[in-house]
Formats: sequence, C-alpha cells, structure tokens
Amino acid sequence: MSGLSIEGVCARYGRTEVVSDVSLTVERGALLAVLGPSGGGKTTLLRVVAGLHPASAGRVVADGRDLTALPPERRGVGLVPQEGALFPHLSVARNVGYGLVQPTWRSMVRQKSVRHRRVAELLDLVGLAGTGQRKPSQLSGGQQQRIALARALAPNPSVVLLDEPFSALDAGLRASLRTEVRTLLRDQEVASVLVTHDQAEALAIADTVAVMLGGRVAQVGTPEEVYRWPATLEVGAFVGDSVVLDADADGDRAHTVIGAVPLAAPAHGKGHVLVRPEQVQVAAADEPSKFTVLDIAFGGALTEVRVTGAGQTIRAQRAASHDVQAGDPVTLRVGVPVPFYPDRPAGD
Repeated sequence: MSGLSIEGVCARYGRTEVVSDVSLTVERGALLAVLGPSGGGKTTLLRVVAGLHPASAGRVVADGRDLTALPPERRGVGLVPQEGALFPHLSVARNVGYGLVQPTWRSMVRQKSVRHRRVAELLDLVGLAGTGQRKPSQLSGGQQQRIALARALAPNPSVVLLDEPFSALDAGLRASLRTEVRTLLRDQEVASVLVTHDQAEALAIADTVAVMLGGRVAQVGTPEEVYRWPATLEVGAFVGDSVVLDADADGDRAHTVIGAVPLAAPAHGKGHVLVRPEQVQVAAADEPSKFTVLDIAFGGALTEVRVTGAGQTIRAQRAASHDVQAGDPVTLRVGVPVPFYPDRPAGD
C-alpha cells in the first residue's frame, strides 16, 4: 500500500513488553492519531516507527519498503518531537537545513544553491519566510514548532511522526496551529501519525483514531465512531466525558436509574450503558423527583449541569438556559440510542 503499515509490532524495555501486537495503517495524505494515557505505549510505538527503539516482533513498512532493519537516517521518516527539537545555537535556516543530511540528499546539498532553495521553500511553506537568520529564541512557541515541522519535511519523507507537538502551547494557539499543520500535511501527501493524550485534539484533526490502553490497540475507527460507539467501557471512559449507568437490557431498551434508555443494538441482561453528557436531557420537574440540581457551571456555548439523586451524581451539558437552578427538582432523559456493555462473567 502507499503509506505506512505497522504489522504486528511488539516492543520491550528489558523484560517488560510495552507494545503488544500492534497493527495499524495510514495512507498518504491521511493522519492517524494514536490516543492513550501516559505509559500506554504510544510514544514507544512512535520510536519504533522512527527507528529509535527496536521492535521485538513485527514489521514497519512505508510505501512497500520494509523499514524494520534500517537505521533512522535511511527510513525516510520525519519526526517532530514534543519540545527541544531545535538547536538553540543554530539559525532558523540552519535548523531547517539540518534535515537535509539524509543520505538521499547528500550529493545534492553539496550545491549550496540547492540547499538554500529548499530551505527557502520550506520556510515559505510553514508561513515563516524571512526568518532564516533568526535564532529559535527569537521565535514564539508556535513558530518554533512550525520550524520543527519544516525540518522534518526537508528531505521529502514519506511518513511524518508528531509526538505531542502542541502540548506546550496555550489553548488558543494549540487549536489554530494543529489545524494549520493538518492542512499542510494533507497538502504534502505524507502519511502522518500523531501521538497524543488530548482527546479533543485527536478527535478534531485525525482521519482515524487508534486508542492504546496497556500497550495494546483497544479500538481503531473514525473520530465519530470511537466517540459515539466505544468498543469497551474503558475506551469510552478515556475518550471524552461519559456517564456510566447500571442497566438491565430488555431488547431495544435498558432500564436505568434515570428510566428507560434506548439502545444502539438489541441486548438482554445486566450490564452498563455509556452516555455522553450532551445526550442527557434535563428538565424542570412538575412534581417531586429523586433528582435535584447540585450546581450549574456556565461554559460559554454549553452549560454543565450536575444533578444528584439515587446515590449518583450525573453530569449533563446543554445550551445556556435559566429554566433550572441549583436546588431545583428535575427529570432526566436520554433520547438517543447508546451502547450497552454486558457484565463480564465472574472470572473473566
């Protein structure tokens, strides 16, 4: 295939296996987000693809070429690390040009005009033309990450790896820069892999999301699939906010503490349903209710309402409204189908 293929990859630190039988693919022009908590194996997987950590099993293939036994400089893989990517004593131009030391470029870059032209192209590509003589310390955090990306793209890699490259930036800059980077990588038609623990980031810019828990891939799907139909309760609890309710399924509905909830697929028996806060409808009660508004937090476009009752605290998100206040009795309802997870038999 054209792009990146990770086939049954395992990796160890000593005797501890931290990546277990991971298989993923990403086509050129697409972005795969590997999402997971710290210690889940996602950065080690990225290092295996880059050639910075050995695979104990499996293969890494790019555009049909087996990279597994190749050293990092011969893989045609660009890497944008979380921070510390730039050499502080070198100019911006020399930082970008450092990416041209790959063997495939060595004969060409002996001609200074070729090297200078390529650096100028890359600086223009990332919107920083004219900054070549500055030092990294003279750039903002967002500009520094653009330069790191330019250096990664310098040798025309087939694959670009991004290891939480936006985590050190403030929220506003992070949102705008990640969109710019995504557009740029798509236009360059490289296969891209983003490692992050930020669910919103993964859901916002990825074509495909792979959730890694405990060194294994727990689910792969589109952002909407992973968010709306998590494969397990563990995936659902990690990807976005969730409300987990005990449930007794009976066909296309499940009985819960808030009443009957529609199910995405018919089921029977005891288990749990996973509901997103925006799926919980809150309404003022016309008569005494077991649920009471605990507090309300205004959040701009959405307001969070915390409701307590029946031994649980349930979070709901809704458009700003003044129809309920703290202390008011309310009713709760879920009107959209949600996933059901049957209880595991004892011993499983």
